[in-house]
Amino acid sequence: MEILENLEQWQIEYEQGWLAHYRKTGEMDFKNLYNRPKNKVAPSGPGVDLARSRMTLISSAGGYLRATQEPFSTNRADLGDYTIRQFPSSTPLDALAFSHVAYDHTAVDEDPQVLVPLRHLETMVNEGIIGELAPSVISFCGWQPDVVRTINELIPAIIKAGKAEGIEAALLVPA
Repeated sequence: MEILENLEQWQIEYEQGWLAHYRKTGEMDFKNLYNRPKNKVAPSGPGVDLARSRMTLISSAGGYLRATQEPFSTNRADLGDYTIRQFPSSTPLDALAFSHVAYDHTAVDEDPQVLVPLRHLETMVNEGIIGELAPSVISFCGWQPDVVRTINELIPAIIKAGKAEGIEAALLVPA
């Protein structure tokens, strides 16, 4: 199954509509001009028994390790940052910082668990609801208007990182 149905048509509309307008005016008109990608058929796969699975947390909050990792690009002229950061699932929450330009950081700055619920997931492992957490969290910055780059750059990086850690399930927490 394709990740996005009619990707080529989406790209044409994106380039001729929203992107052309942005390049001409510098204005990011998501409400009127951005063609949000849609599938008629939802991607699906076999279910997993979470109590016997290795799960990873995937967060689009733009989280990274403040002391050792580069923040995600917040320069809107870059039209998104399509890279990932990984950090240990055991990371203390106060070691995290968030670089993402498209949401209010008030809640996540006060309690990082609203977008990176590591301690809650550890509790679920201890209670037997989840088999185990993968060694690393996969983090990315969710402001990415170019779906083609998301499909060709970001998603393969996430899949590669997940396969390297033998994950069987993922919890995606969108920002």
